[in-house]
Amino acid sequence: MAILSTFTPLSIALAAISISTAALAQPAPPSFQGDPEVYKVIYEDQNFRIIESTRGVGVRDKPHGHPLPSVVYNLTDCQSRQYAADGKTTDNAVKAGVVTPLPIIASHAAENTASTDCRQLFIERK
Repeated sequence: MAILSTFTPLSIALAAISISTAALAQPAPPSFQGDPEVYKVIYEDQNFRIIESTRGVGVRDKPHGHPLPSVVYNLTDCQSRQYAADGKTTDNAVKAGVVTPLPIIASHAAENTASTDCRQLFIERK
């Protein structure tokens, strides 16, 4: 009985950590719902959705996800810092006219670190 009681607080702590981790793993709303000031749906049908993104100088968008396979077409040169759900950051720079595949992302945020606006088109396959 004594052994069981010593593990009870540990079991409770582990359960709390598991619940917290599960909450962090929850997907964020899609970009256009998570931050409609930055992301706007400009076309949608049964096969595709096209989202225009305009991130002003210094703007960090709200947490959002990219739940569908997609590509990103850069309308302008963009320099940004990506904030992953786990807190890790990644800096990147992409030139205008470049198309980049975008994996499904449950949750992240992005900040425009350039001295000009960053404009992109996200083309999602449904």
